[in-house]
Amino acid sequence: MFRRKANAHSDKETEELQRESKMKELKAALGPLSGRNLQFCDDACLRRYLEARNWNVDKSKKMLDETVKWRSSFKPEEIRWHEVAAEGETGKVSRASFHDRQGRSVLILRPGMQNTTSIDNQIKHLVYLIENAILNLPEGQEQMAWLIDFTGWSITNNVPIKSARDTINILQNHYPERLAVAFLYSPPRIFETFWKIVKYFLDAKTFQKVKFVYPKNKDSVELMTSYFDVDNLPTEFGGKATLKYNHEEFSEKMVEDDVKTAKLWGFDKQVNSEQPNGFSSAEVAPEPESDTPTSISAV
Repeated sequence: MFRRKANAHSDKETEELQRESKMKELKAALGPLSGRNLQFCDDACLRRYLEARNWNVDKSKKMLDETVKWRSSFKPEEIRWHEVAAEGETGKVSRASFHDRQGRSVLILRPGMQNTTSIDNQIKHLVYLIENAILNLPEGQEQMAWLIDFTGWSITNNVPIKSARDTINILQNHYPERLAVAFLYSPPRIFETFWKIVKYFLDAKTFQKVKFVYPKNKDSVELMTSYFDVDNLPTEFGGKATLKYNHEEFSEKMVEDDVKTAKLWGFDKQVNSEQPNGFSSAEVAPEPESDTPTSISAV
């Protein structure tokens, strides 16, 4: 028995050494990095991309190269709340004030609350909130959880296939290993037709993270509560908490987080002569009025 334990420990050490070697190999393959690319491609990032490609260095490098190119063009770290606030008026995507049992950030998605028609703006809004969820991860945690509420969803306000495909592409190719689990709570039967198409856009790893939960299915409910404290979980997802989205309060929180984002990426060091506080108008949304409360309701 002791020999088996020793062997298991030795195997684990060997595996970790091999992974460290592959991280060094990937870092060398990427070549010299600077600025935001250097900040983005830290050791944790390299590990996520290697994990996403089963520790194949060549495939991981290709994936990471594509992400660096995408980030250079899309500039997700530069998006500020005032640019996407109109998309969030109905609360169709928001970051919850609670975490799951593992301390992960939680995004709540309500596809039935769609309020706009521009796919580009919808994706920009989602990317902003993915970045915001990452910003609010506790130390040592790298993943988030998604809760999807189908209240009000119908085939008439359904997300277009192209939008769903683009969203999945961004999530699994540019934010690999950021999603821990996505719970689809009580989707209507008609959703099955949509799902039969969408699921083919998912890679095997992402597919395994998607969980369907039905209130009358004991096993699926137990799985969900293994991830969430029912006292924190909103009633819309079978919990005990009241979920109420307040756009004004949520906006105030996002503006506060925009300042954190600017500091994280070094934008606070860029002095603009027209902005005595050191931020340009493109970097941070306007500060809320002084007489506006700064609290955020549980969402």
